[in-house]
Amino acid sequence: MIGMDQIRAALASRSAALESGRADDGTHKKRAAVAMVLRPARDDGPGLEVLFIERAQFAGDPWSGHMAFPGGRVEADDDHPRAAAERETLEEVGITLAGAEVLGQLDDLRGRHAGREIPMVISAYVYRVSDPAPLDPNHEVRTAFWFPLDALIDPRRRTHYAIRGLRFPGILVGEPERHVVWGLTYRFVESFFTKLERPIPDRWREVAEFRDGTEEEIEQLEKRLIRD
Repeated sequence: MIGMDQIRAALASRSAALESGRADDGTHKKRAAVAMVLRPARDDGPGLEVLFIERAQFAGDPWSGHMAFPGGRVEADDDHPRAAAERETLEEVGITLAGAEVLGQLDDLRGRHAGREIPMVISAYVYRVSDPAPLDPNHEVRTAFWFPLDALIDPRRRTHYAIRGLRFPGILVGEPERHVVWGLTYRFVESFFTKLERPIPDRWREVAEFRDGTEEEIEQLEKRLIRD
């Protein structure tokens, strides 16, 4: 069972790999930040729980409807990406991270949508809250819930998420085909457990043709995903 002391020590001893905020052409990339929020399990149960949200459906939002950690774009008024993660967590689910223990930062990720890179850098920060307020999702969130942290590495929860003719590795955290952690959030979960020396088996090679797309397109997509 993964304990808080183990997490604290692992994140403190391993620096996060940070991405440049500039694109290849010298322009600034957009930035976003999320919060991976942990709490002790309820009802005096053992272990820890992690907070997930299911984003509401919005046209034009590349992460519309996805399972995610609370967070969003870094705004001009945010002093730091971490400030954006904390602001968005309060806005989206009503939990304040002011005074919460900051356990560390995960590796930055480049933004992707259905395997295609977009000019954005996303940062993730890990927090511990001891007695958070009840979840109060706003209009951006369809639902939010706490999920057992150890269950994320349970092989029985491994699944796929199908989109645009491809199947991406995922983790089932609720209703099948709806509450599946995949894509960006899956990669942050991978980063987290790698730092804890409990790596999730490499499943990116399972990305395979599901409905359409040529073999060459699939091969190129696999190379990009594995590289990241």
